[in-house]
Amino acid sequence: MSNKTKSYWEKMIPKLNFSSRAIIDGKQVNAASGQTFDCVSPIDGRVLTVVARCGSEDIERAVAASRRAFESGVWADQAPGERKKVLQRFARIIEAHADELALLETLDMGKPIEDSLNVDVAATVRCIDWNAEAIDKIYDEIAPTGKHELGLVTREPLGVIGAIVPWNFPMLMASWKLGPALATGNSVVLKPSEKSPLTAIRLAELALEAGLPVGVFNVVTGYGQEAGEPIAAHMDVDGLVFTGSTAVGKHLLSTAALSNMKRTFVECGGKSPNVVFPDAPDLDTAAEAAASAIFFNQGEVCTAGSRLLIHEDIRVDFVDAVVKAASQMHPSHPLEPGASMGAMVDNTQMDRVMNFIKSGSDEGASLRHGGEKANIEPNGCYIEPTVFDNVSSDMTIAKEEIFGPVLSCIGFKDEAEAVRIANDTPYGLAAAVWTSDLSRAHRVAGKIRAGSVWVNYYDGGDMTAPFGGFKQSGNGRDKSLHALDKYTELKATWINLAN
Repeated sequence: MSNKTKSYWEKMIPKLNFSSRAIIDGKQVNAASGQTFDCVSPIDGRVLTVVARCGSEDIERAVAASRRAFESGVWADQAPGERKKVLQRFARIIEAHADELALLETLDMGKPIEDSLNVDVAATVRCIDWNAEAIDKIYDEIAPTGKHELGLVTREPLGVIGAIVPWNFPMLMASWKLGPALATGNSVVLKPSEKSPLTAIRLAELALEAGLPVGVFNVVTGYGQEAGEPIAAHMDVDGLVFTGSTAVGKHLLSTAALSNMKRTFVECGGKSPNVVFPDAPDLDTAAEAAASAIFFNQGEVCTAGSRLLIHEDIRVDFVDAVVKAASQMHPSHPLEPGASMGAMVDNTQMDRVMNFIKSGSDEGASLRHGGEKANIEPNGCYIEPTVFDNVSSDMTIAKEEIFGPVLSCIGFKDEAEAVRIANDTPYGLAAAVWTSDLSRAHRVAGKIRAGSVWVNYYDGGDMTAPFGGFKQSGNGRDKSLHALDKYTELKATWINLAN
């Protein structure tokens, strides 16, 4: 827990510079149309600032700036070790502005300030640092040829990357794209969600301060159809990377295909199963982890353990333990020290989640805890952690990604049924298995169709492991050396040495 008080953070707010214009070609600019939109804090409904509402003309300007920077070679042609130095300075500057960035993130999207500081900012720094350090350790290849030929296999940057990122981890998701894209020599046009644009703008300012050349990193703010769609459709964008809902991901794949067949990678939704067997090493620990897996970040997490699959031999007692853990994770003002849950990102998302809660009760699930809005601040967007028991796989709350603090508890009788229920979803992002039986852990993890499977804990991994999903959870991988593949093209060069 941080020793910084609510008062400390509140005193910082008037000193914040709410940068609210797009960053194009190294300059803060208004939208070409002059239009803006309100940036509203879900903590208490206050308008933080007005932000540039970019459209197709602004996308044209940003892509053109990125293209000029890329073709000039001012960044792409720098030696990997030189790009590394700039990105490491960028990481140090982010670190130096940690409190400012954390506060912007919390005010903008409602998460607890300690999570913004200790998770989001810290992981952003780690991501930029890690990719910077990796880039001059990656070698190209020499093909096995006869002595009269030389075959080179090299990687070249794609060129201009369009990156569209979500509102739940605005800064961190941006860094997962920026780190490898910039390290490999690309230029980037970043479109943050209109629900959480502030840290993206600030990151672009800090990148310029770190020495990233003008035009290499541009930020356009605005709505999906007005700013995101033109990026996906643009004929001069070479690669598109996206994190967000499966529906939007499908649309972007289609749009990209119909434009210039740009390389497109989408990381989409999830309905992750958290499977608990009776021989879990510590059932109390498993119950606490199950609560944290769904209620962390107010449930606004693509990997959230939203389906808790419990063996019938322990289901009654285990659900009781989860309810007890949930009762300790009530929403609080996000600037309060030790807050475990904050505000939903906005009223639209809050109402959406409340509709799912209603559907759970209407369809016959047993409401064990929560289910109501929480009155933390007037005009705030808060929901109690909610636990449903006796959920069946055909219920809406078990099928659809809610993206809120709603847990569905589902019983199973044996391993085969657990695997069947776990895979009974169009998603395949993540899963967890709790058991002391090493053979079962391997067996079940291998049968669950998911990009990440954690055994005896939830949400493991770090920058060294790839992140992404199977099925309709997407086709891309963030993090690890594998992420670099998305931002480069393979080239084969054959040289005749006979003469």
